[in-house]
Amino acid sequence: MTSRPDLPVPIEALPNPRGGSVRVAEMAIADALHAFQRQGETAPALKRAIAALNAAGWLPAQRFAEALALVAPFGDESEPTRQRIADALLAFGMAVDRHNLRELACSTELFHHYRGLHALLAAHTRIASVSYDDLALAGRAIAPATLRGVASERLTRVRAHYEHTLLALLRAPADQPRSGTDETFARLDACLADLAGSDPYDFWRLASSTVRALRSRGGISGHADAKRLYARFNLVLADQAHASSYAPRSLVRATLALLWRDFALYGATPEDAEHVDVLRDYGLTVAWHVAATPASEAAWEQGAAQASEESTRDAPTRDLGVLRVNAAAYEDFLQSAEAAIEGLVERGSQASATGAVDASSALHAADAAHRLGAAACALGLGHVALLADTLGLAWRRIAHQGDGAAAHGDAGALDAAIPERAAQTLRSMLHQAAAGIAPSEGRASIVALTAMIERPTAIVR
Repeated sequence: MTSRPDLPVPIEALPNPRGGSVRVAEMAIADALHAFQRQGETAPALKRAIAALNAAGWLPAQRFAEALALVAPFGDESEPTRQRIADALLAFGMAVDRHNLRELACSTELFHHYRGLHALLAAHTRIASVSYDDLALAGRAIAPATLRGVASERLTRVRAHYEHTLLALLRAPADQPRSGTDETFARLDACLADLAGSDPYDFWRLASSTVRALRSRGGISGHADAKRLYARFNLVLADQAHASSYAPRSLVRATLALLWRDFALYGATPEDAEHVDVLRDYGLTVAWHVAATPASEAAWEQGAAQASEESTRDAPTRDLGVLRVNAAAYEDFLQSAEAAIEGLVERGSQASATGAVDASSALHAADAAHRLGAAACALGLGHVALLADTLGLAWRRIAHQGDGAAAHGDAGALDAAIPERAAQTLRSMLHQAAAGIAPSEGRASIVALTAMIERPTAIVR
């Protein structure tokens, strides 16, 4: 389990006191666990859970439940297999009960169980291996990460220095003094900085931010993850030497998911602003969390737990389809969302009408969408959160890539009508929520935005 090194007691994620609940899924998972323990039929209960999680837009949780449904029939094979499935069911049920969408996506404990379930499935059928980003980034668009052109002599020199330093890192004894390891990391980081360009989507910017965040926040496991990434980055250097313009999508996803992991679970502090900026450029949001000392951290945790208890004790609620939300949190969300969505629709309409994209306005639209997405995520409105995050990413792509795309006549990547239509869809979903109706999926808008976001743009090499 990943943990914040500055916390007195490791926790899996910060609490989400007023998050909405999917009671149908919670009860179905509990029924499935009871049936499994009695060697009964789990399929009907898990199907109910999958349907409810899908309706709520809790996509990572839905994916986990689908894995459970596939593996549960193998529970009679052996006691270790049975115990592994039971442990996964129990951990999953407890996570769903905590009503935290970021935890369901980024929990290292849940991914450990998810990978174990796929290992059981792989013993019976041919199935692709899973990686952490399969859960963490489920359903999310990924902007292409670029590799800028670097003079051959310079790239050869940097690559040789990187490989020499990487070899020293991988061969270093386990008991090497911290000072020696830090010096090696610093040399590798200097190579990454030398390779990075000015493009916000330059792969080496993402790579550098990720390994530094892992080392500073991830403890022992974070250092191990950073070492593995440094080794994988060497392959990207080889691609860049062969004039590749983009980093491999699978590595971009893996790197981005690891950068988001601890920030999604434990929140960000003001010192993390640089890393948060990188995450926002890729459409990912975090909660800001400030604690001056372990004592204040413990007090905050106690207060959050108390707020969670109070929010579920005789508190008025509203039902939005399968999602049950705290009435006060629901009203707060609607008030903040109204201003944000009107601004998004207005900016989209202006850009579509004039055919011009102002970078500053696009960034303001992106920030508004991200705020809306974060608020929807906290409440449990999964479909709204995903569309808002994707819309925010689309506006950031427009803001950052606008000048270059326009210069190369790449109008398709800058079609402001796409985010405008998506904002209209998002407004309709919010109107549904305000009327007490479960918001629709907005799938068509997400598909259109994703196509625009993931379309490679022209690169000057």
